[in-house]
Amino acid sequence: MSQYARVKELVDGLEGDFEKFYDKGNQAAGTRVRKGMQDLKNLAQEIRVDVQNIKNG
Repeated sequence: MSQYARVKELVDGLEGDFEKFYDKGNQAAGTRVRKGMQDLKNLAQEIRVDVQNIKNG
């Protein structure tokens, strides 16, 4: 799976929890949003390292 597809899949998977947390005040959904955002941060770091490695050849 391409790196972009992984990011998109992660973000799309969080959509429902964002709505539940921000629109309905569901605290458990907020926890899932926080975890998903941490996963996104880690994935972004992996991609940054990968891009740098490819760039440096």
